[in-house]
Amino acid sequence: MPADQIHIKDLLLRTIIGINEDERRNKQDVVINITLYTNHTAAASDDIKYTVNYRTITKQIINLVENSHFFLVEKMALEIVKICLADPRVERAVVTVEKPGAVRFARSVGVTVDRQQGDTLA
Repeated sequence: MPADQIHIKDLLLRTIIGINEDERRNKQDVVINITLYTNHTAAASDDIKYTVNYRTITKQIINLVENSHFFLVEKMALEIVKICLADPRVERAVVTVEKPGAVRFARSVGVTVDRQQGDTLA
């Protein structure tokens, strides 16, 4: 079945993330990109009650990230996916979290987590 996509691009936030002593003390930038896969009901009906409220999801993600102290980018990405999939209209969520400047000579280093409804989210 075809799925429509909602994209949240280049969400720039500051958080405690990492395992090194300085990373545990000082907030760092993270860049988050999200694709939410939904059914096509909203597009076909032009009725807001069938769409995913990406503003609400984004606010929840901002709250999670800015108040978190994760060691791993992988864990942060998984927790963001959980927020996305809490809305039953989101069939699948693909989340990429990047740490700009984490590796010398690279613009950023990142992790992508891809889950769908029914997957184990532990």
